[in-house]
Amino acid sequence: MSSAANGPESGANPGVRRVVVDADRAGQRIDNFLVGQLKGVPRALIYRLLRTGQVRINGKRAKPDVKLEGGEEIRIPPVRVDAADASGTPPAALMARLDAAVVFEDERLLALNKPTGVASHGGSGISFGVIETLRALRPNQSLELVHRLDRDTSGLLVIAKKRSALSQLQALLREDDGGLEKRYLALLLGRLPDGVLTVDAPLHVGLRQGGERHVQVHADGKASISHFRVLERRGGHSYCEVRIETGRTHQIRAHARHIGHAIAGDDKYGDETINRRLRDKAGLRRLFLHAASLEFSLDDGARPYLLNAPLPPELGEVLNRLSG
Repeated sequence: MSSAANGPESGANPGVRRVVVDADRAGQRIDNFLVGQLKGVPRALIYRLLRTGQVRINGKRAKPDVKLEGGEEIRIPPVRVDAADASGTPPAALMARLDAAVVFEDERLLALNKPTGVASHGGSGISFGVIETLRALRPNQSLELVHRLDRDTSGLLVIAKKRSALSQLQALLREDDGGLEKRYLALLLGRLPDGVLTVDAPLHVGLRQGGERHVQVHADGKASISHFRVLERRGGHSYCEVRIETGRTHQIRAHARHIGHAIAGDDKYGDETINRRLRDKAGLRRLFLHAASLEFSLDDGARPYLLNAPLPPELGEVLNRLSG
């Protein structure tokens, strides 16, 4: 645990805390560190504190994405109790839904089959994501997101219960040699060629008017590699397994559009006319993209993991209707 160095300041800034970062927090982003320090405070408020320079690392303004090294002194400003409590607690239905979605747990990790429509974390007008809800369910546990899934994507989401597991998994995510293998299931519009189709195309994240993120292939983007393999043909479309070597924002969705076979039900990168047809014919009312499995090893290969999340029933029903 991080420890307070000097306690609250006196004088003009009552309530200001100065906290020394423990060595086992090395590699953690300052925003995630603050989430643990300011229990119950909405993430949007934490970002506002960072943007306005109220959080300092060794006396300097902290940027939201800076990673801690351990040993730094963090200045944490006072936060009004009513602001911290403004978001209340997650709805009971959401807590029950996510509690039932857990598909694996041991002493270090927790994995759940995230439902579509639920964000990985709060922010941008979303009060409660997976991590905030799980923390409300398990207030005495230290829980950190290992990675994220798009709000509209269902499937495996891994939460670290110990800092050592989080550090190992984040290191695997940075590797380019397949340290963590991610496989998805997706329905792509039209007929993809048989075999494996590899898309090696850099992706750039841009902003549309209103601040909405939009990703497209661009020479100035980050290296991104996806492998599409057709499993079955359904109703003139391609049910595929997708393996990704990189984990860029909207990677599979943007790559699918780039090759001319957008993901079924994608209202951002897809085909509105075909999506409407699939909704009427097969009942598809969501993005047909599901994180199906994760394979990795901790402790230098001594502890292997193979985690699986079954395809949601509503997507299975879409496939059945398309085969009829």
